[in-house]
Amino acid sequence: MNRISTAILSLLMLTACHDIPEYSNDPKGNFDSLWNTIDTRYCFFSEKDVDWNKVYARYSPKVSGKMTGRQLFDLCSDMIAELRDGHTNLISPYATSFYRKWWSDYPQNYNARIIQQYYFNFNYVSIGTFDYGFISDNIGYIHYSSFEQGLGAGNIDYILSYFASAQALIIDVRDNGGGNLTNVEDLVNRFIDSRILAGYIIHKSGPGHNDFSEPYPYHIDPIGGGHLSWGKPVVVLTNRSTFSAANNFVSIMKYIPGVTIVGSTTGGGSGMPFSYELPNGWGIRFSGSSILDREGHTTEFGVEPSEGCAVDMDPQAAAEGRDTILDFAIELIKNMAMTPAI
Repeated sequence: MNRISTAILSLLMLTACHDIPEYSNDPKGNFDSLWNTIDTRYCFFSEKDVDWNKVYARYSPKVSGKMTGRQLFDLCSDMIAELRDGHTNLISPYATSFYRKWWSDYPQNYNARIIQQYYFNFNYVSIGTFDYGFISDNIGYIHYSSFEQGLGAGNIDYILSYFASAQALIIDVRDNGGGNLTNVEDLVNRFIDSRILAGYIIHKSGPGHNDFSEPYPYHIDPIGGGHLSWGKPVVVLTNRSTFSAANNFVSIMKYIPGVTIVGSTTGGGSGMPFSYELPNGWGIRFSGSSILDREGHTTEFGVEPSEGCAVDMDPQAAAEGRDTILDFAIELIKNMAMTPAI
């Protein structure tokens, strides 16, 4: 079991039991079940500055025993959108709600075709959710599109050995919507040479909005076991669609020596999901535990680039086949090579 999962399990064992009231399987019962479950289990009311009682007062009068299932779904979806949380979804047989404004109001800042065509000339390697290759004689590039899938230790060894002649490595997690935190640990451990504090986890310890456990630290150890690690410079590329587990990856990498974060502030999404079933069988998924960075700060609203490294893609340059975020990273690496060691 990975360290993040162990930390969460330890907190769950210490969490106070919550009484689960019974609700009738009608519009009012399902609405109240949804509202109350979020009220007692959701972890970001303070950070989001949401008055959940006022939300109830606005939406509950709209519930009617005569409304259809789809009307109830739409009303409940509008209500949970008040949380402004990309990890919050209502799941029914005919629709799943999503809060998309965490990324939709921002520039995309990524176009895979530009890199594939103009930087690789379509000469790159794909395995799982990894695309990789050399974008210059001495700069390696990896795009990791989802933490839903890991590669396995042997495959990561092969990729790092492939880049043995590179002076630096660019890891692009733009448009990576997250996935499994185990895969975050399995990648981070290639860039450290001693145990690091990766962050903290806090869990709901009671039904009150401010009932939380003490922050529980979790650590990541180097890979060891004869596997390859990387000690040269790393540049991580981010955009607003770098979310959830990918957001966690960036928050950890930012504190590792020799790593620079370039691009735009990530999409956030630091809540560990909690799932519950309403009386009518619909599912609700929302943030129930919070992951903090190693300084104890929330990353729910995103992780900023390293100082002086906030860059957007220039639309005119993109039309000409240039990715200005990637170009910034390449220039940064070239300047590193020209800077004499002290």
